[in-house]
Amino acid sequence: MDYLKGLNEPQREAVLHTEGPLMIVAGAGSGKTKVLTTRIAHLMANGVDSFRILALTFTNKAAKEMKERIEHILGNSDARNLYIGTFHSVFARILRAEAHRLGYPNSFTIYDTDDAKSVVKTVINELNLDDKHYKPNTVYNRISAAKNALVGPVEYKNDYYIQQEDMRSNRPLIANIYDAYAKRCFKNGAMDFDDLLFLMYRLLKEFPEALIKYQSKFRYILIDEYQDTNPAQYEIIKLLAAQHENICVVGDDAQSIYSFRGATIQNILQFQKDYDDVSIIKLEQNYRSTQNILKVANDIIANNKGQIPKNLWTENATGEKIKLVRTMTDNDEGKFVADAIQEQKLRNHYNNKDFCVLYRTNAQSRAFEESLRRMGIPYIIYGGISFYQRKEIKDYIAYLRVIVNPKDEEALKRIINYPVRGIGKTTIDKAILYANENNITMWDVLERAKEFGYKAGTLEAIENFVLMIRSAQSMMVKHNAYEIAFHIGKQTNFVKELFNDKSTEGVARYENIQELLNSIKEWIETPLNEEDGEVGDKGLGAYLQQITLLTDADQKDPNADVVKLMTVHAAKGLEFQCVFVAGLEETLFPSGLSINSREELEEERRLFYVAITRAKNRLWLSYANARYRFGSLVQNEGSRFLEELPEEFLDRTFAGGGARNQGSSFNNTSAFDRMHGGFGAAAQAEKTYGPPPARKKETPSYLPPKPQAPKVVEHKPAADFVASDTSNLQAGQKVEHQKFGFGMVSKMEGSAHNPIATVQFELNGEKKIMLNYAKLRIVE
Repeated sequence: MDYLKGLNEPQREAVLHTEGPLMIVAGAGSGKTKVLTTRIAHLMANGVDSFRILALTFTNKAAKEMKERIEHILGNSDARNLYIGTFHSVFARILRAEAHRLGYPNSFTIYDTDDAKSVVKTVINELNLDDKHYKPNTVYNRISAAKNALVGPVEYKNDYYIQQEDMRSNRPLIANIYDAYAKRCFKNGAMDFDDLLFLMYRLLKEFPEALIKYQSKFRYILIDEYQDTNPAQYEIIKLLAAQHENICVVGDDAQSIYSFRGATIQNILQFQKDYDDVSIIKLEQNYRSTQNILKVANDIIANNKGQIPKNLWTENATGEKIKLVRTMTDNDEGKFVADAIQEQKLRNHYNNKDFCVLYRTNAQSRAFEESLRRMGIPYIIYGGISFYQRKEIKDYIAYLRVIVNPKDEEALKRIINYPVRGIGKTTIDKAILYANENNITMWDVLERAKEFGYKAGTLEAIENFVLMIRSAQSMMVKHNAYEIAFHIGKQTNFVKELFNDKSTEGVARYENIQELLNSIKEWIETPLNEEDGEVGDKGLGAYLQQITLLTDADQKDPNADVVKLMTVHAAKGLEFQCVFVAGLEETLFPSGLSINSREELEEERRLFYVAITRAKNRLWLSYANARYRFGSLVQNEGSRFLEELPEEFLDRTFAGGGARNQGSSFNNTSAFDRMHGGFGAAAQAEKTYGPPPARKKETPSYLPPKPQAPKVVEHKPAADFVASDTSNLQAGQKVEHQKFGFGMVSKMEGSAHNPIATVQFELNGEKKIMLNYAKLRIVE
């Protein structure tokens, strides 16, 4: 058992504990992936059939890495038979085989978020509701939350408390929309992401033979990142594990940061109550970070009350102190980070890929992007527009979706007249109307177009389109995904039309399509289909399922030599030599939306803990005295988390971020100045006048000056105060603010994603209100 060499004692114990329920509390950087993969290899090495093991992860990338490690440990390819993947990909695979029980076709489409919201919008309009009030995004999120709590349309409509919530938000008809949306998806032969959980639960709960089948099949179940599971995932796992109870969950309550997705920390905190004979093993040795970084992380998370006690330790080097950086503005913060990266690359020979910049919200990336561009430092943003979300890619994929599932109305509407083939909007609207009136699909209408009285020219265009799709469908028997995709591009003139567009945008779109075809070709030539269908399945349906379930992390090349910019949420599970955690200001980190209860604040602190523990060797924490928001410079207070940092592990004297930093010419040395031998203004001043005077301890340099704000006349709202939907707030409307009282909106500005209202309050004068954060009640 050579694979046990190199494991510490708790890791070894976790690997060898194969029977019965087991909870592995794995601290950050403690080698949990190594333990999971070695545990699976140990099971297989001791005669457990690989087909009997189910391992669930939170990214496809993690699943692929685990399979590769297991193959390497065992020296054979049996790992290909394992059910390893994300919850969604594994359950999609099972639902493909069992769809008939639920009345779905085996070739069902998986709607991404954009598709699902489009269907919601269609349903809202068909119900003659105002989509400005019943915003598709808001309604979709409500439906998504219900499904993840295993609340179906009927239960939703009959639940008193849910209905009261909808009444208070002035959207009493969401239940009707939910019901119509579910029926539309069913008619289209489509499931959204949440359905992959919701319908998996229904399959196991409503069909005992299916439950017995998969309980018997999966004798050993392993779950990674258990602290991030939601109620639906929790209930499914309880059902699957009920027969053998050989369930191993791995997680860290200190890294539970996804409550906004429906995850609940209670799943891991209460695991011991679910299984009487559970064993608990704690992995507390950290192999990632320096001692100083780890000690800061431990001190921060110790402030949380709701947690499983543990104490991370490491044999790694002590390392540098954590550098705490105050800058004057967010632009200075961006400049400081770019300067520091350049300095570290030259001084310590780091590569670009060794650096990561973390922030609380995507909107913060601008200052870092601008500064990195000026310095010629390549970077990539996690959370930007996905390759598969680009219009031309979605159009092309829509063709492939219709070939696999012609009932897919969303895809059909997208491509029926693109490129233009004489099937206009009126014709499409009629087809949808006929489909709804006759309770059939839009494809059924197209196939029977003669029966619905279309004119000769339109009828010919429809028949040619149907013939083209049928022709492509006939190829699915003998041809792989690439051959069909190449054929459809040529047959539809899709590629030719993009090729003929010589504008900059047209060339980019053409190149993107070529990249798509290249990626399909590469997928075809890969020896193993990692996730879906039977091993070796290179059909179009398997390809579509694989790309639909890709996450943002799966689409980025981790080995690309670029600086990574991302939110802390996106950084979960990653590690870097050097990490910058930016924007540590009150109401930004922690978020102003998450300081109303201890539970919310503790999640923000866990988020900070996750940020700190991404760093291996060097860590910078930065914040700005003032930050530009919608063209206005807003004064900030330092984050409350800064006060929790242990003094002995910090370097507070580290100045950074532009010429105005720290308010003294002696301390204006930028990282770039120091890197080049101190030829900046500060270095010259020190040569002339000597070193700067020592700072007094009672006035630490990191504390920002308190802005002098006019005294607020406090307003006490009524007890039944309920915030309104302000997505369509306009100038001239009267509003009530919980703190500032009543006022009139005088101006709207900012972007659609970050709107800002200028409000003239009766008692507190003019204020700029960020609608994403403030709670306003529209009075009239």
